[in-house]
Amino acid sequence: MIEVYTDGACKGNPGPGGWGWVVPDGQWANGAEADSTNQRMELMAVLDALRTLPGRVEVVSDSTYVVNCFRDGWWEGWIKRGWKNSKKEPVANRDIWEPLIDLYRSRADELTFRWVKGHAGNEWNDVADRLAVEASETQRPRRGTGRPEELGPADEVVGSRASVTASAAAVVDAQGRFGSAWRPQGRALVVLGLQPPGLGGYDENPTAAQVRRKLSEIIEAKHQVDPDIVVLSGLRLGAETIAAEAAKEIGVPYVAVLPYPDPDAKWPADSRRRFADLLSGAIAVVQLERKTPDTAARSGQAMDRRNAWFRTVADEAVIVWDGSERRVGDLVKKFEQEMPDDVWVIGP
Repeated sequence: MIEVYTDGACKGNPGPGGWGWVVPDGQWANGAEADSTNQRMELMAVLDALRTLPGRVEVVSDSTYVVNCFRDGWWEGWIKRGWKNSKKEPVANRDIWEPLIDLYRSRADELTFRWVKGHAGNEWNDVADRLAVEASETQRPRRGTGRPEELGPADEVVGSRASVTASAAAVVDAQGRFGSAWRPQGRALVVLGLQPPGLGGYDENPTAAQVRRKLSEIIEAKHQVDPDIVVLSGLRLGAETIAAEAAKEIGVPYVAVLPYPDPDAKWPADSRRRFADLLSGAIAVVQLERKTPDTAARSGQAMDRRNAWFRTVADEAVIVWDGSERRVGDLVKKFEQEMPDDVWVIGP
């Protein structure tokens, strides 16, 4: 089987784009498009590679946008719906997706797809990345065999701290009570849902590990679609903590949203250390209320106000729910009332 690494790059959205692919110690190529997006370039790399390489091929990509389409069968739903996505909107980049999917269908028994984390030291993923960046900058295609002797620079990791106006770990008042209103800059994705014991929230817990994988794939896919996406997390143990850790690992910026000061005060020591680590990695810390509640009832009311704030600020939501936890079920209903087309519910 031939293993081919593919990647895309774009200087702007839209802007000058480039794609590249490489077979370890074999063929390689890159190409360009003057007015493009990162998504289009990811797809073009795969399409050109598969048009060039015969027989059994495994495509290795750091784009979940590419890999999940074939692994999870997104394309089948698109075709059934007349090239509409699950939101009944036209599928973006159909001019590339359609020939790529036609090619896949004609060679389904020969083709496989595998995801690899980008910018993580994988030698051939880095070569494909540098071929793509070179093409985006020069707008000149190249082809060859063997390891390319000349390579462009590596791509910059999208999702820097500068993408949100508030500075790291700077506590701001989100509701303007102390004179400063705050909203995220970029498309805001809030992740909520199950807590312990319904969801362990720890790496050694198999259920939590499964949720972490799902959330990582979702966040990465949404980041591919919109490089300015920002994850909002309340950092409660369970789905919220896992989402922040997934975003941190991928390199997607996240904002910690606290309902009141020191919500971790009564947590075990290990959980507090985990909370502090995630807090330090956030591009902003938003504190909604100045005073810590003195009763469980008032704490619950503060959490309700926090969730209501999320519904006014977030552009979309991912909620982890097992279908039985009533509290989370009520949360799903309220979010679906506010944003019926932008709530995604996943199981543990």
